[in-house]
Amino acid sequence: MDFAPAFSAAAETLRAIPRSELMIAAIVAMVIGWAGAFAARRSPWGSAMRTFSSIALGAILLTVVLQLSRLDPRFDVAVPQIGLPAQVVSGEETRIPLGADGHYWIRAEVNGVPGNFMIDTGATLTAISTDLADRAGLEPRRGGIPIMLGTANGTVQAHVASIESLRLGNIRATGTDAAIAENFGDFNVIGMNVLARLGSWRVEDGTLILVPKPEDRVES
Repeated sequence: MDFAPAFSAAAETLRAIPRSELMIAAIVAMVIGWAGAFAARRSPWGSAMRTFSSIALGAILLTVVLQLSRLDPRFDVAVPQIGLPAQVVSGEETRIPLGADGHYWIRAEVNGVPGNFMIDTGATLTAISTDLADRAGLEPRRGGIPIMLGTANGTVQAHVASIESLRLGNIRATGTDAAIAENFGDFNVIGMNVLARLGSWRVEDGTLILVPKPEDRVES
């Protein structure tokens, strides 16, 4: 049996721990809980430590659930206190012609910084390169959990940031989540976490048409 993939995945997880405040907090809470369990028979502080551990782990679990919910377009989660702004897509209808390579490409702006993006209806999450993220002033969300993304080069570890403003054609998305990973190279993707918040999107005569929800449309 080949254990290399399992060891590789474990190594990636261990490398992610120092960069994830949630993981560090969870480990500390579990250690306090274990210490409290051993001390419970000898000191009243043992029960207090176990109670603190349970509350802390519950809060961490809730935070993880909220962060994961934002990656699913069926949910609309916004909790500014933990760095999760509302995700809104507004503007006017945008038309994107089919590229020569059979994909839909658009010149978009991340916080005012331009970059080339492929519209990918098969991608759950919008993804940007580290170069564009650096130029746009994006940083991984504090306390965010690392995620694993499938790419053409295999599965890579990425961190999530919130884009204050993402403009593509006449469409403007605010508070949008995006994955950042070094392995993306210069590749950028508009994923379903943006498209699903539109009123509709369709293809007519080889042209991709993006239409905001009626309440989010901006009249010209």
